[in-house]
Amino acid sequence: MTARRIVSIWLPRFPMARWERAEATTPRPDPAPWDDPAPVPDADAPLVLAAEGPHGPVIHAANAAAMQAGAVRGGRVTDARALCPDLQVIPADLAGDAAALERLVLWARRWCPWSAVDGADGMVLDTTGSDHLWGGEAAMLADMETRLEALGQPVRIALAPTHGAAWALARYGDAREICGGPALKARVAMLPVAALRLDGTTLLTLRRLGLKRAGDLMAIPRATLERRFGRDGKALATPLRRLDQMTGVLPEPVVSAAPPRRFRVVRRLPEPVMDPQPLLEEPMAHLCADLAQAGCGLRGLRLELYRTDGTATRLESGCARANRDAAHLIRLLSRHFESLDAGFGFDTLSLEALRVEDMAAAQVRLDGGIDSELAVATLIDRLSARLGGQAVQMPDPRASHLPERAEGWAPALRGGRADLLAPGGLGGGGMVAPARDRPVRLLQVPERIEVLYAVPEGPPVRFKWRRKPYLIRRHQGPERIAPEWWRARPGTRLRDYYKVEVTEGARYWLFREGMAGDGRGDEPDWFLHGMFA
Repeated sequence: MTARRIVSIWLPRFPMARWERAEATTPRPDPAPWDDPAPVPDADAPLVLAAEGPHGPVIHAANAAAMQAGAVRGGRVTDARALCPDLQVIPADLAGDAAALERLVLWARRWCPWSAVDGADGMVLDTTGSDHLWGGEAAMLADMETRLEALGQPVRIALAPTHGAAWALARYGDAREICGGPALKARVAMLPVAALRLDGTTLLTLRRLGLKRAGDLMAIPRATLERRFGRDGKALATPLRRLDQMTGVLPEPVVSAAPPRRFRVVRRLPEPVMDPQPLLEEPMAHLCADLAQAGCGLRGLRLELYRTDGTATRLESGCARANRDAAHLIRLLSRHFESLDAGFGFDTLSLEALRVEDMAAAQVRLDGGIDSELAVATLIDRLSARLGGQAVQMPDPRASHLPERAEGWAPALRGGRADLLAPGGLGGGGMVAPARDRPVRLLQVPERIEVLYAVPEGPPVRFKWRRKPYLIRRHQGPERIAPEWWRARPGTRLRDYYKVEVTEGARYWLFREGMAGDGRGDEPDWFLHGMFA
């Protein structure tokens, strides 16, 4: 029987390297005219990614400059800032890191069929019988390191007969170390007790007892370790259990998660055709039937057409919500056939579902009408297919009480806000509405106006906007909105908003920026920010 060969891949800078790669490749949008220029994080300056802890934010990851300044992973951000006042703190994306690591585990199956997540910053692969495909174990580890570093992830890799030994050697051994079966016990005996994957309390107890290496534990009678740290059946991470797993006495299989199901239909045509559109009905119905059987729907659809000369054409369309209506999906692809180059004809086509989501069966309305939510999603799909995905956008409420920041726009096909597709979502109950009434039209940039008022802190009496005077007949307010101190520049002034109605009947939304004598500038300025219906 072939001895098991386990590869442990440690990504020591996984969260920080992922953030740095995203920061370098993602284009930064231009700030809105009313926004203060956001500081651009400097990757060379001390910077940490922070996550919520039991007693405040803790350091999830840190760059080299922050670690040299005293930042320690797991330490509190306040302590790190006391050592380094210039420390930059960015919120950590824990869910995004976990999802990215799961995708990386599936990507790593290019080397072997079995791979799994190993903690928050590692992977484990069972490469038994796979190394000969890569020219040997050393060449395979070198290829792993080269490919992962090309993705911006520095790694440490080790190969051993057990998961525990490979994990320990990747973190405490030599670079790309390979350990054979006969030398396993002697090699792991030289490793520190921290290589046994124990909790901090147990490690502290071992150090206090003078047990610094795994070999020191091997020299102690098993009954003594069981009495001191618990029996094997009562704890999962006792020193004795971890030692047995490392040396191969206890089995520790690699539990490889099943890859996500791929919904794809391929049709090879008996003879080349110039127009494949009439042939899409049968494979599309088959694809939608597979999705319905699995209780899923697709948010993206890919059609690949292969010509007789070997050239492939790829066409893609998206959906605003999960869909498995064959007729609707065929209509989304129809615009691509207007400028399709068939060459000498197509002999193979394939349909693949992208971004598959759960989709429950919907109850058909008794009156035979069309569900409003489905109708809006269908309209978005057709407009996006005709005009482009970026041309059709939907409101995207933001977490801000400032009017100009409380709402943005996001492409409708990317989901933007799913609740906007709910009944009443376009201006009704599904919309995340502010607590107070807001104008129907909000100016992109508030425009300065000249105001005459009776008292400095009172409502305006008349104002001039765009060289036209207006007499205010009635008003309502003020509504005070304070600046967002966590993002505003020093000296930013508060606002007092007034709803006013002029003699002509029009209603406007005015605000006074600042107060007289607030110590943040000269006399307050007045602005017009919006118009009511």
